[in-house]
Amino acid sequence: MSANTIARAELDDPTRNMALANLADLLKDQSTRALDVIAGTGALHASGGQLILRDTVPQLGFDGVTMTAGTYAINSIATGQLAEKLTIPQAYLRRLAGDHPDLFDANVNGWLNRTDKRFLVRALRTRPQQNTATEAPFNSRAAGLTDSLISGVDGTVRAFLSDSYSRIDHLDVLVAALEGVKQSGAQVVVEGCDLTERRMYVRVTAPGVQAMAPTLLRNYRSPFDSRPGSELPVVWGGFIMRNSETGGGAFSIEPRLTVRVCRNGMVMEQNVLRRTHLGARYAGGEGIVSWSAETLSKSLELITSQARDAVRSYLDPEYVARMVRQLETISDKPVQDVDATLKVVAAKLKFSEVQQDSILNHFIRGADLTAGGVMHAVTSTAQTLDADTAYDMETVAVQAMQLAAAAN
Repeated sequence: MSANTIARAELDDPTRNMALANLADLLKDQSTRALDVIAGTGALHASGGQLILRDTVPQLGFDGVTMTAGTYAINSIATGQLAEKLTIPQAYLRRLAGDHPDLFDANVNGWLNRTDKRFLVRALRTRPQQNTATEAPFNSRAAGLTDSLISGVDGTVRAFLSDSYSRIDHLDVLVAALEGVKQSGAQVVVEGCDLTERRMYVRVTAPGVQAMAPTLLRNYRSPFDSRPGSELPVVWGGFIMRNSETGGGAFSIEPRLTVRVCRNGMVMEQNVLRRTHLGARYAGGEGIVSWSAETLSKSLELITSQARDAVRSYLDPEYVARMVRQLETISDKPVQDVDATLKVVAAKLKFSEVQQDSILNHFIRGADLTAGGVMHAVTSTAQTLDADTAYDMETVAVQAMQLAAAAN
């Protein structure tokens, strides 16, 4: 590899850039272990830095099967949500969870006793231990559990939500949205899938729906292999599907352009389809939730229909060409003072110091000293980071270009 190129990061995360089949297998595994509980304050309490949920673990005895209390580790997301629901400072509660479990218990239990609210607790049961030599190895990180959490607990709490949270789970969304894509008749390629504790992402491109972008790519070189953009000034149409099961935002399908020469992706914040997870308060009693198949079916039918219509709009060649023309109106504006410009962009978009350093490196390697070059640096940096951060950066990449153009 040339000294003038940089490599895409090899992230130690099997849930980054997965194939669609691998994502589906992982989601099926998670769906078999999913546990949703509506719990009032009398049905849960903290002990040893973990959450005890009443009547969530079946136990076989002489009198048959009875439901007993389960012990659940609490991940960082759920800890933050628990803090929010109980009006405890999040940083404080997270510190207690790691360093002072006794104080964690005292704070959580004290404030639970002072509220009469009900909560939706979403957990993943611990996967049974493998007991055959032929069974495929289980990746605990991909399943949302760390190795240290598999032993000694009944599962992991992954979200602590309002009881008005409406379930639209990843596997259901994936099937419904892909059915919408199929019904649209579009020829697409699933470029890659990501699964984090917060969200699922599915990136889809349509190589047959493309636009020429000579101005956008005139001076740009891929920082990954130094290939000039002028040799292949093509942008593909596509979209990204996003969903959260843990309170990390609505289901959405957003238009996304992909630069062919380097696979940089830009999420276009226009005509975005979203479906919120907030609905009617759960009408059933406390305990393990049995979701209404009828209600879920109606939600998924709507997602299929909306996905079909959105894909037809996003994969219209004229739509893609129009988006490219909009980018090219300012993409070739020169960046006169690189340091000052990137500082303005970083401050406005709240990039971390690590992100700033990487963007500068990618900007230099990309050799495009224009506002468009700043956008390219943001999107190529995104390819080297974790999925949640990558999505956030792709979403503000066009804004980064606009800020760079305005700063010069």
